[in-house]
Amino acid sequence: MLICLIVGARPNFMKIAPIDREFARRGIDTVLVHTGQHYDENMSDVFFQDLNMKAPDVHLNVGSGTHASQTAKIMIEFEKVCNKNDFSMVVVVGDVNSTIACTLVAKKLGIPVAHVEAGLRSFDREMPEEINRILTDSVCDLLLTPSIDGDENLRNEGVAEERIKFVGNIMIDSLFDALKRVNQIEMPYASNFDVDNYAVVTLHRPSNVDHPEKLNQLINELIEVSTKIPIIFPMHPRTRNNFNKFGKFDSLSQTKGIHVIEPLGYLDFVSLIGSSNLVITDSGGLQEETTSLGIPCLTLRENTERPITITEGTNQLISDLNMLQKAVDESLSHDSKREGKKPKFWDGNTAVRIVDAVTYHLGR
Repeated sequence: MLICLIVGARPNFMKIAPIDREFARRGIDTVLVHTGQHYDENMSDVFFQDLNMKAPDVHLNVGSGTHASQTAKIMIEFEKVCNKNDFSMVVVVGDVNSTIACTLVAKKLGIPVAHVEAGLRSFDREMPEEINRILTDSVCDLLLTPSIDGDENLRNEGVAEERIKFVGNIMIDSLFDALKRVNQIEMPYASNFDVDNYAVVTLHRPSNVDHPEKLNQLINELIEVSTKIPIIFPMHPRTRNNFNKFGKFDSLSQTKGIHVIEPLGYLDFVSLIGSSNLVITDSGGLQEETTSLGIPCLTLRENTERPITITEGTNQLISDLNMLQKAVDESLSHDSKREGKKPKFWDGNTAVRIVDAVTYHLGR
């Protein structure tokens, strides 16, 4: 048995790491393929040590580009990898271009494909990620869902029951593994703020950072939030580029209560959010991690493909920035560290169930 694991961006590594470890524990060989969809200079040996995983076996080095050109490059290069190996199954995660590109290649070559985080839907087809999710789920052999609503979405789309397997949230496996080791980490930036009282902000989605008018409103709102609680803002390179391009970086970084820092390694970031009182974000994964940690999360998006973080978790969707201050006030008026919410199978054992499902499917 030889399993191919696909990663294309930093969040994919957090999802693949515990799966790869579980395959290794059972003596099952894997080939970890990094498409290079997102090139990150911070992916040094320390990055993989943080995730407790091996470095990729294969680099496709496709780089950035339009959705069409990037998807095409991945398909061309990944087909070469498939032709050189006798893969029993390809495992894809999430909803990036690498996910759909490698799925299409594998399926056309007759290789079974499993999709981790299947069934998530924002019901917004203007999001490129939503198109990737729908298309990937439509052709994959094994659909591994993180929450019950994912199963329901797939059934509503007419997916056969035998293709659906509820396994739980793989991001929580990585989170729990990191929490065991995170106390050993001393935050190098801790002297810049009160370590017992701060909010974390992360923003990178085009809908928030690609338009100067929206960015200006965001800055004004964050400056107002900083009068209530200090803000730590690990700034995504794309976000920083746009802040600079629109001439907005100084107005944010020079605000007394806002500390803009470089992107962090995984363990440092887990340490940062784990000790925070509030998270403001447009990330998908952070909605899940804050729910598991019991930290209030305000998600600056029109919709979310993770509604369970709202119905059973600590997440609140902020589709109108004019409502942000009220939401911040309400979040800070309660105990900042709430009891952690644990939707079913968000227990740190998802990788075990995933590998069980893959081996059962291949055995059958």
